[in-house]
Amino acid sequence: MKKRTIGFWEIWNMSFGFLGIQMGFALQNANVSRIFQTLGAKIDDIPILWVAAPLTGLIVQPIIGYFSDRTWHSRLGRRRPYFLVGAILASLALFVMPNSPVLWFAAGMLWIMDASINVSMEPFRAFVGDNLPDHQRTKGFAMQSFFIGIGAYVASKLPLILTYFGVANTAPEGIIPDSVKYSFYIGGAAFFIAVLWTVLRSKEYSPEEMKVFEDAENESKPVKQDFSDDWYHNNGKSHLSKGLIALAVGLLATYFVYYQDLKKDLYVLTLGLISLGGVALIISGMMQKNHTKNGFVTIMNDFQMMPKVMKQLAWVQFFSWFALFSMWIYTTGAVTEHIYKTTDTTSLAYNTGANQVGEMFANYNIIAAAVAFLLPLLAKITSRKFTHFLALVAGGLGLMSLYFISNPTTFTIEWLPMIGVGIAWASILSVPYAMLSGSLPASKMGYYMGVFNFFIVIPQLVAASILGFLVSKFFNNEPIYALLIGGCSMILAGILSLMVNDKATIQINE
Repeated sequence: MKKRTIGFWEIWNMSFGFLGIQMGFALQNANVSRIFQTLGAKIDDIPILWVAAPLTGLIVQPIIGYFSDRTWHSRLGRRRPYFLVGAILASLALFVMPNSPVLWFAAGMLWIMDASINVSMEPFRAFVGDNLPDHQRTKGFAMQSFFIGIGAYVASKLPLILTYFGVANTAPEGIIPDSVKYSFYIGGAAFFIAVLWTVLRSKEYSPEEMKVFEDAENESKPVKQDFSDDWYHNNGKSHLSKGLIALAVGLLATYFVYYQDLKKDLYVLTLGLISLGGVALIISGMMQKNHTKNGFVTIMNDFQMMPKVMKQLAWVQFFSWFALFSMWIYTTGAVTEHIYKTTDTTSLAYNTGANQVGEMFANYNIIAAAVAFLLPLLAKITSRKFTHFLALVAGGLGLMSLYFISNPTTFTIEWLPMIGVGIAWASILSVPYAMLSGSLPASKMGYYMGVFNFFIVIPQLVAASILGFLVSKFFNNEPIYALLIGGCSMILAGILSLMVNDKATIQINE
């Protein structure tokens, strides 16, 4: 028994929810730094305020993936209950965020909003793997990239569109402009409607059918699922020793940051990633040594035994998303300070530049939507990894080009740098997932798609912890240099993509 080849409109319906999800993310990415600065945040404090977003994804996505693999609702199926709950919560958060009265409240709302968006978003990746046969998955992820591009384009342009129709784009000090507020209201409504469309118009295979598909797959690609008590005991010892080392390194690094009075953002790296990662390994090790087998142990062990392709893609994802996070955090500051020569958030020049950042983000997303279905064609002629290499190099050069802009015209700021970024974005959203999905066991598709998010989240946490330090310590608080670092990181990701062992055949004509 094989999964059936499904039609264009079925793929359209199952991907349509990403239109709303990406509108929420795009409003967050293009406007949250602006909100933080309006509420009084200094430029070198913005990365630490963004920490909530990736940290939330690190925790939420594998948990949602793990439970969605084990969920079945008689009417809503396996993944769709999570789509719906996340959409309700995220829509409410989008309505509240632009009404934040003070900075700490806005930082808290970012955490809530990002957690809610992640609840909806994570199962969408597994949804494609569940419902499509292997030869259609590239097309399925390309369709998601198309909707991501369209949704982000519309959302990023909303403040400018509303300004054109007379909605106020400036406000007194400490007040969020109405153009931003109403954009979030529109995005919240669109998020819920788009996800609801997918929930109502899509179907899922039952657990019994998925079991048949997995059994057929494992006949040619067996996956070892059961281990002896001795294996758990020895693996627990390994986790325990590695965890103790990581905890010791994290605590020593934390003391060094404190002793040298370095930027507090670095605590995210030393305490948040290294030390807490060590604690997780210690807990897993102690449980396994005591022959305790539960969901936490399963998550830790499955992370340890990732497929080879996933491990190779991890490095590509790390440097790709480090670059993207530097762009999302620092583009507003880079454009307004480096090009428009102002840091006054109440000035016309600042808000003109901030609106142009919205245009830039809109443009790279519409470019991504335009090229989404061209990437599978190029991949068929060459390979998926070479296609990803070309796209990432184009994105890195686009980011770096912002440093050299001195004449802020519509073309030089809003379009020229974003052509490369848009091509890279389209590829980042589709090609790695297409390469990955064929190497994953069907019963753990949701979990591993959630774990794959680690390699999106961890680089964002690293960026949030060290970029502020680098910019303040070495670059005189000039945010344009964060974009130069990001551009170099994206080019490195492209080089690493050439090393991925992807041998799948691409079929796009169905």
